[in-house]
Amino acid sequence: MRQLLLNLEAAKPPSLESFVTGRNAEVTARLRTLLRDQESGQPVGLDERFVYLWGEAGSGKTHLLQALADAPAVRAINHAGLQDEAAIETAFAFDPAIRLYLLDDCEDLTAAAQIAAFALFNQVRDNGAALVAAGALPPADLVLREDLRTRLGWGLVYHLHELSDAEKIEALTRAAEDRALVLSPGVLPYLITHFQRDMRSLSAMLDALDRYSLETQRPITLPLLRSLLQLEGEPPA
Repeated sequence: MRQLLLNLEAAKPPSLESFVTGRNAEVTARLRTLLRDQESGQPVGLDERFVYLWGEAGSGKTHLLQALADAPAVRAINHAGLQDEAAIETAFAFDPAIRLYLLDDCEDLTAAAQIAAFALFNQVRDNGAALVAAGALPPADLVLREDLRTRLGWGLVYHLHELSDAEKIEALTRAAEDRALVLSPGVLPYLITHFQRDMRSLSAMLDALDRYSLETQRPITLPLLRSLLQLEGEPPA
C-alpha cells in the first residue's frame, strides 16, 4: 500500500482561533480571558482561575488544552504512563514561573497522581496561578478521591458540546472556501459519515483531499473521496 496521504501529526497545531465553537463560544471566550489575566499578572478571583472542561470524545477538550499549551508560562502535565512516584511528583511540581497548568484525561489519574494533583491545586490556589483541567465526565461523576473531585469543581465547569453534523459541514465549507477549493455536492455529507468525526481529523482529510486532487489532476468529487478513503484504509461503503 502506498504511503498514507493523511498525516494527523503534520496537521496544523491546534489553536483557539481554529477551534470551531458551535455552542461553545462562552468556553473559548473564558479561556482567552484566563490567558490574558495570567499574562497581565493581575490578581483575579478563585472562580476565574480554575476551569474544568468535560465532554464526549471528539468534543474538543484536548484541542483547547493543546491550544493553551502554546502560550508562555504554561505547563501541560502529561500523566499518562507515569507509574514511578518520583516521576509523578516531578510532573506535578509547582513552579512559581508557571502561571497556568493544564491537566487532561482526569478520569485516568492513578492514585499517586491524584495525590499529586490535589497538592498542585492547593499550591495553584495559594500562589495566584491558574489551572485548566479536562475529563470525560463532570467532576461529581469522576471516580476519584473526594477532595480532588471538590477541587476540580472549584471554578467554572463547562460541558463541551460536540458539533452537529450541520455545524461540521458549515465549518468545513468555510475552510474550503477560504482555500478556494471547489467541492462537489455530497462530498462533505459523505465524509462526516464515513470517516473519523472529530474536526481535527476532518480538517486533515480536507487537506489530504486537496493534495490528492492536485496529484491526480481530478476535481474533488465523491468518487475522488471514495478513492482516497480506500487508500487510507477506510471502508468504501
